Amino acid sequence: MSAIECCRTAALGGHVAACTKCSHQHIAYNSCRNRHCPKCQGVASRDWMAARIEDLLPVEYFHAVFTLPAQIADIAFQNKAAVYGLLFKASAETLLTIAADAKHLGARIGLTSVLHTWGSAMTHHPHAHVIVPGGGLSPDGTRWIACRPGFLLPVKVLSRLFRRLFLEGLARLHKAGKLTFFGTLSELADPDIFAAHLAPLRKADWVVYAKPPFGGPEAVLAYLSRYTHRVAVSNHRLISADADTVAFRWKDYRIKRGDRMKVMRLPTSEFIRRFLTHVLPSGFHRIRRAGFLANGIRRDRIEKIRHLIDTKPEPDQTTGEDGRTDADARDPRQTCPKCGGAMIVIETCTRGQTPKSRAPPWEDAV
Repeated sequence: MSAIECCRTAALGGHVAACTKCSHQHIAYNSCRNRHCPKCQGVASRDWMAARIEDLLPVEYFHAVFTLPAQIADIAFQNKAAVYGLLFKASAETLLTIAADAKHLGARIGLTSVLHTWGSAMTHHPHAHVIVPGGGLSPDGTRWIACRPGFLLPVKVLSRLFRRLFLEGLARLHKAGKLTFFGTLSELADPDIFAAHLAPLRKADWVVYAKPPFGGPEAVLAYLSRYTHRVAVSNHRLISADADTVAFRWKDYRIKRGDRMKVMRLPTSEFIRRFLTHVLPSGFHRIRRAGFLANGIRRDRIEKIRHLIDTKPEPDQTTGEDGRTDADARDPRQTCPKCGGAMIVIETCTRGQTPKSRAPPWEDAV
């Protein structure tokens, strides 16, 4: 919270840039670079996406969403690292296992997972977005096996295996003493009560949603650039804020037709509480890869796959939708907003220091 409060203020230092033509001056304060700050994700998103361009393959891409039931979400909130990590592991293992089954695809696939913990109204709603290329390597690694056009894997089969793998993993975490419980959930520390709590979930339908395939590799980049470094609420959704109330836009997914965008007004303290609900544990990675896209083997596997489908990378692919926000979208070598001249740095400020108004050095020389 302190990082976000200090972001782009004198508390973090900054610099003064002046125009070489008209001497117009602009003060730019430093960013906090915190991964939960709505202002600081544009640059991080662009850098991450630039590294992903060379990983794209000329195949269909599919998007699956694995969502935890509300009863599990409550446990996840008190055990973020353990349960969110299990969500990554169970969803990836589900896709890899079903895809490897000869009855379905019979191939070793790759995937990229992104963790989101919020709904549109900033309530706690942990789920994993998974992007999967439409095919995989044959078991012996000599062929590329493409999926059927427009279809990757059956959702019902994915849902059932995901449910089993996750509940088994959660039970192991409890048995190993890696889960802690507080407040209204404190009684779940008892093994029998915990087992009874999970029993209804073994028969319930778990939400695994498969969206239609993307329009192509460029669409995958556009989507990932919006999702990889997103925070619980972005600045463009904020309408107003004061000491008492914050208003923001949210999407009501219960409305099937018509305008689903609404305005929610919350007491400022409740808005801050909801936002901080989604702060991740220190060092926790919210973007992970598995299969042939796993770190360490990704480059070799992608080169091999391109050889098998006889294509070459297209390094010039770009996307216009890179998730840039506010000042992060500006080129640091920006031009003067008044005359278009070149802006250069004439003064730097350390943390807590306020820049002094002064004439550019070239005017002093004159």
